[in-house]
Amino acid sequence: MDEGLLDSHAAMYRFLNLISTEPDICKVPICIDSSNFDVIETGLKVIQGKSLVNSISLKESEEDFICKAKLIKKYGAAVVVMAFDEKGQAVDVDSKVKICQRSYKILVDKIGFNPNDIIFDPNILTVATGIEEHNMYGMNFIEATKIIKATCSRARVSGGVSNFSFSFRGKDAMREAMHSVFLYHAIKAGMDMGIVNAGCLPVYDDIEPELLKLCEALLWNTDPDCTEKLLAYADQSTNQLRNSVVQDDWRTKSVEERLQYSLIKGIDAFIEEDTEAARSDSSRYLRPLNVIEGPLMSGMGVVGELFGAGKMFLPQVIKSARVMKKAVGYLIPFMEDERTSLMNKLEDAEPKREIYNGTIVLATVKGDVHDIGKNIVGVVLGCNNYKVIDLGVMCSSDKILQCALAEKADIIGLSGLITPSLDEMIHVAKEMERIGLQIPLLIGGATTSRTHTAVKIAPKYRNPVVHVVDASKSVVVCSSLLDRKIHDDFIEDLNEDYEIIREEHYENLKDRKYVTINEARKRSFKIDWGSRFRPGMKSTIFFFFCKCLKNCCFALNF
Repeated sequence: MDEGLLDSHAAMYRFLNLISTEPDICKVPICIDSSNFDVIETGLKVIQGKSLVNSISLKESEEDFICKAKLIKKYGAAVVVMAFDEKGQAVDVDSKVKICQRSYKILVDKIGFNPNDIIFDPNILTVATGIEEHNMYGMNFIEATKIIKATCSRARVSGGVSNFSFSFRGKDAMREAMHSVFLYHAIKAGMDMGIVNAGCLPVYDDIEPELLKLCEALLWNTDPDCTEKLLAYADQSTNQLRNSVVQDDWRTKSVEERLQYSLIKGIDAFIEEDTEAARSDSSRYLRPLNVIEGPLMSGMGVVGELFGAGKMFLPQVIKSARVMKKAVGYLIPFMEDERTSLMNKLEDAEPKREIYNGTIVLATVKGDVHDIGKNIVGVVLGCNNYKVIDLGVMCSSDKILQCALAEKADIIGLSGLITPSLDEMIHVAKEMERIGLQIPLLIGGATTSRTHTAVKIAPKYRNPVVHVVDASKSVVVCSSLLDRKIHDDFIEDLNEDYEIIREEHYENLKDRKYVTINEARKRSFKIDWGSRFRPGMKSTIFFFFCKCLKNCCFALNF
């Protein structure tokens, strides 16, 4: 029960009381979930029968873990324990096992928790993201599950299966096959339960042989080119009539169209050649920077639109970013020569330094250990000639602001996946206002929204606060914020949009005020049967459309 604009306590209390009145529902065990443990306790107080709490972890501290576990035990609930500790999220086999074993000993030995009521979630993480280290995540979960089941007697193992295939969102058939293959091996290893749409799981043996082979290779990381092959398979399955022979017709198009095609398709074979062709056209591009801001940025904008629509996957975005980096890398020497020439003319030469479009500090806020989205943003921005300073995860406001001041950052970007991150983002915005920073603040992550940013965060900081939907959109946003020519128009449009969002939000809140049950009964429609229908009363017939009445002896009034 989490949402930045929701009264979670009231919603949890009301919803659980409502479903408890339905006989077919109330007999089913209920899993209650919230990032705010006080909301979970509200649910535990009203829920009937055996329940399941999702979740607790050692992320904050062992003392906090024990306090929450004792409360859960007091209410007789089972518990999901995430593989997090004070150092962060467990990603390798060793850390997954150690955290779960440590949690098990605390729960069983110190608190007296029934081992049958303990469910471990050793973190199913996304593979095929384009980052090599992530390719082991599926195998790590399975190997860790074997050890956890062997060493933590009677405890269960669960996980969010859809995380495994998130890179291929929008390709449901492929994702379902990946889920089926993953579960086939994870269940063998001892996995007891999982969060997955069971009605959409294909039978393992019914999966198309080529796809099955690719899914197996992806899970066990046996083929370094597996991600590319899956992308090709996804493309082929979308359009079976596609010619398998690569056509080079696009090479006959304009240089702008060729650059855009290379970026969208992730083709780097011709990128330097086409970039030089654009740079050499001085009638259209006076400076190398104009090539970046023109056709290259335009191509990345299309990539962002396609990714947002689910028509491109994470690995493809990474490929596009790398092509962009190669193009920018080709142009940098020309930009440096241009700068040196200008300084010589002004007789104001200074030590040579890197030329960047801007300096951006990225951080996952305090209390949050998720960083895949932030990492992708960093790669994309870096490939677009921005100096990116990545502070990592669990970053306090002091750390973020000190770094921004020390590095003379042009923009701060905050990321968060869980709901508590929203409160921390508000805190960072307040601190930026308090110390008088004058730079834009970017907000991104799965838990964020344009409405929450407009209503809760933007009012706390007088400078631009921009919600960024995805990684590739960040390039366009940063460019708009740092380009003096379009900066004012961009901010004006943003503020107008936010004002509309706030008005609609507060207007909707008014509609949520309900009258009491007694008042509603007073307002109910009442029919005066005595005055309208009395014995012997003449009736008047009213009707619409055409009717044919024959041999009738009563009068009609229209």
